[in-house]
Amino acid sequence: MANGYSLHIGLNLVDPAHYNGWDGRLKGCEADARDMAAIAQAGGYSERKMLLTGDATSARVISEVVALAKKLEAGDILLLSYSGHGGQIPDESGEEDDRYDETWCLYDRQLIDDEIYRLLGKFKPGVRVLVLSDSCHSGTVTRMRVDAGGPGADQLVRQQSRSAAAIGQEDLGDDVRPRLAPLDVTMDAYNEHKGLYLALQSASAGAESTPPQARVILLSGCMDNQVSLDGANNGMFTGTLKKVWNAGAFNGGYNLFHQTIVSRMPPSQTPNFFRVGEVGPDFVNQKPFTI
Repeated sequence: MANGYSLHIGLNLVDPAHYNGWDGRLKGCEADARDMAAIAQAGGYSERKMLLTGDATSARVISEVVALAKKLEAGDILLLSYSGHGGQIPDESGEEDDRYDETWCLYDRQLIDDEIYRLLGKFKPGVRVLVLSDSCHSGTVTRMRVDAGGPGADQLVRQQSRSAAAIGQEDLGDDVRPRLAPLDVTMDAYNEHKGLYLALQSASAGAESTPPQARVILLSGCMDNQVSLDGANNGMFTGTLKKVWNAGAFNGGYNLFHQTIVSRMPPSQTPNFFRVGEVGPDFVNQKPFTI
């Protein structure tokens, strides 16, 4: 019998000691984690954990994922959700077309996309992993960024704020901001702790050459060249996902789920559907969150 496990990461701020005085304060990320944990509980997931803000350190996140990789067997599913800032640091390996690695901004440091990919590679064949990343530049954060450029963050936020109001996203509130760690902040953190980041990148070198044996679906808050909006109650992506899910009343597979979410989002923030590993129609066509 298949089992469901979930891990929910939500950071409303980061440790300014690592990020050169920047705390990256947000409002809706912890709520996103709690709401996704509630969806997992309602779906019968047997084990659910949350790592919120100060508990969402790199060591805790990595140890929890590694422990889950050892525990899950073929047929099991992991729901892994992240809500927080997305960032970028220089790609010293030359693997990325835009010369930057994408990151999740955890409390004590950035978790590099190559590290995420390497962690996914620890899961056994036949395991299903569903990743939800409500963060900026998250379109392919489970692997590599394939596109760059586009409008600047300030312009995107203005576009999204107008679009959010037009489509009735009242739950974002008045204090709309991007879940984007400014490049100068991530570069300062990178340069100040360069030895650490170079070691992490070196340890993950070559991870791209070995696809995970598990089947991974990523639903991201936006495309790689976009930013995801934070709100007073939820991020725009998570809030829209909840409305589409409608307490489990949604019927259809992951493709339809993704398409329906996209249809309710502004054009300046387009959630991505991305697959890693041998993801077949049996996984894609399941009702979302099915154990």
